[in-house]
Amino acid sequence: MKSIAVLSDIHGNILALDAVAEDLAKRKVDTVVNLGDHVSGPLWPKKTVQFLMKQRWVQISGNHDRQLTKNDPAKHGLSDAYAFKLLDNPEKSWLEKLPPSGLLDDEIFLFHGTPASDTEYMLETISHGRTVLASRNEIRQRLGGAMSRIMLCGHTHVQRAVQVDEDLLIVNPGSVGLPAYKDELPEPHVIESGSPHARYAILRYETTWTVELIAIQYDWKRAGDQAARNGREDWASALRTGFILQ
Repeated sequence: MKSIAVLSDIHGNILALDAVAEDLAKRKVDTVVNLGDHVSGPLWPKKTVQFLMKQRWVQISGNHDRQLTKNDPAKHGLSDAYAFKLLDNPEKSWLEKLPPSGLLDDEIFLFHGTPASDTEYMLETISHGRTVLASRNEIRQRLGGAMSRIMLCGHTHVQRAVQVDEDLLIVNPGSVGLPAYKDELPEPHVIESGSPHARYAILRYETTWTVELIAIQYDWKRAGDQAARNGREDWASALRTGFILQ
């Protein structure tokens, strides 16, 4: 039997990551993959990247990892800027060298956003300031010709398993470390998971693939307090509730 734990969008939340790592250790998976956006945010970027650098996981880059290490620091947003100032050069170098995508066993394709872009949404479409499940035609178009039986993506922090076609399953494990956020691009919208749990997924194969979408408890009040201490009440609310501060 093949089993894969899928993590994404940790965003420097070492408390949530520790809880997820402890939980998945009990489940005896064969492989762990981590789909990017590892440290950006007002939490614990240094502890998080140091933990990740020690793991024998398959890890790729997300848009925030790319922006943090390759963009002009003067143009960083608040979350990238906070992480950038706390990381040393070896940690930044590790993030910078992460590949933008990966392939497991010639049938499982890993990427952060879509196969072509780490900033585009794979399974969600923005409608009236929120996201909804994209249509199958929209999803097929975003694949841009990329083909694998299993595709694993992150970026939107929305936990989903979508069977696009009989031979195409796409899974977003949700976010380990940030259950809600607000963005202005490509147009203003919010994403809210509705609870503060740390999320990840496990895929198992016997005669077919099954998907378990997991949400676990951790000390999210402490995480929210850390964000608030660093001047980010938007993150504090998201971490404590899974909703955006109204």
